[in-house]
Amino acid sequence: MANSYAQAVLRTTDPAEALRVAGRLLDLADTTELEVDFEARVSTPGELDRLSGVMPDAQGWSYGADRHASSEGGDAPAECLPIHLRRWCMAPETVEEFVAAVGNVPAMVRWDFRGWPEAPEVGLGCGGSRGAYVTVCVNARDLDLEEPAPDHTLYVHVKQVEAERAPWLAAQVGLRVFGELEMAPL
Repeated sequence: MANSYAQAVLRTTDPAEALRVAGRLLDLADTTELEVDFEARVSTPGELDRLSGVMPDAQGWSYGADRHASSEGGDAPAECLPIHLRRWCMAPETVEEFVAAVGNVPAMVRWDFRGWPEAPEVGLGCGGSRGAYVTVCVNARDLDLEEPAPDHTLYVHVKQVEAERAPWLAAQVGLRVFGELEMAPL
């Protein structure tokens, strides 16, 4: 499992705005190999049904100190609530459908692509695929979906040794970074 480093660039109550700004960041990137990962923290059978429809064959695992179950272990997701669901390698065209299905569930959309552009103003060449992500946390303020919120946070991911790329990327879309650069397990 690899890690990237992420920094927040936008917090909004409008999920459509978060997706629009994510799109503007992706317009800067080399997206010739673009895929999207979804994750959600599901608590009720209704949420599970709704999200299973847009996350077919999602991996699931329970969370909490007293819960130890997973789809890999053959456990039925409905019997393991609350659970995290994760689906890798989704088509970019499925993002809006996923966000619509999320409702109030803490969830995440992460775009994975080939690399960031050259950033000569901060002395950086083109970035490779390691550390090149954009994430929107829906109804959450953290990348682990542990801090539910009434708003949505957009993060840019970079390599730790290229930390100055995060504020440069934010500036390219008229924003500023806030918070600390934080390790983001993938």
